[in-house]
Amino acid sequence: MIFIAFPEMSRELLHIKQADKSPTGTTTTIHTHPRPYSAPVPPCFSLVVGNGGAFKRSLLLSALSYLGFETYQVISQAALVRAAATVFRVEEILEQADYLYESGETEKLYQLLTQYKESEDAELLWRLARASRDIAQLSGTSEEEKKLLVYEALEYAKRALEKNESSFAAHKWYAICISDVGDYEGIKAKIANAYTIKEHFEKAIELNPKDATSIHLMGIWCYTFAEMPWYQRRMANVLFAAPPSSTYEEALGYFHRAEQVDPNFYSKNLLLLGKTYLKLHNKKLAVFWLMKAKDHPAHTEEDKQVQTEAAQLLTGFSDKS
Repeated sequence: MIFIAFPEMSRELLHIKQADKSPTGTTTTIHTHPRPYSAPVPPCFSLVVGNGGAFKRSLLLSALSYLGFETYQVISQAALVRAAATVFRVEEILEQADYLYESGETEKLYQLLTQYKESEDAELLWRLARASRDIAQLSGTSEEEKKLLVYEALEYAKRALEKNESSFAAHKWYAICISDVGDYEGIKAKIANAYTIKEHFEKAIELNPKDATSIHLMGIWCYTFAEMPWYQRRMANVLFAAPPSSTYEEALGYFHRAEQVDPNFYSKNLLLLGKTYLKLHNKKLAVFWLMKAKDHPAHTEEDKQVQTEAAQLLTGFSDKS
């Protein structure tokens, strides 16, 4: 501990000359003999010299203050080390998760990420939402399990968005999960959620214009409302002042845009390009994109389903010809 003393100016001067009026009116000059100069004693020095116990207390306080400062530094450094270790650990988990996702190891990925379901990390949470949804899509998943997983995925996506509103992936998967939940809550809820879904897809594209998946999903949104059956459209008109609507041309624009950003990134984008051209009565381009979908490598269960559907549609063309 450092003591800083500010000594007061001494009232004892070496020479005092006082001029005053005497009763007789004459001026009397008084000279005083100067005292030997004694420098003012700083309070801290006075404490040391005048009181041995106080001196010891002063040293003790100084030592404790120093130890406190050192302890603070050690704790701060330890906190930084722990924070760095946590970041490193999360990065390691994300690398493992991405590897398993790219390898099509859906169940292993889900098992890995559910260990960290209480995490506060948005990147981890949206991946967990995706993994939950992927498990729900597996053919071996029962309807009861699928419903639980769909709602579970929505909760993870919601938490991811709460933790980081600037995460394009959190917006994307939140919108996907809301759409999935709509399948269990009826047509009214599905239509009511449509604008929210669109809003989050558009936000995802705004945050990352190079994410082909978000663009593709906006295409699906447009395709869904373009092919809405007449009875659902009538219901939407009754329930909502301005129900959502779109066209096949709008959907086609998004699917092509996604393909330009990342060619052959997703088998379902190829399939939907073919199906949209079918809706627009362009058989030649429909066959072109359906062939690409059928020949796309199958890494996931969904890829296999896409191959099957594309092959069936192409068989339909062969039968007609």
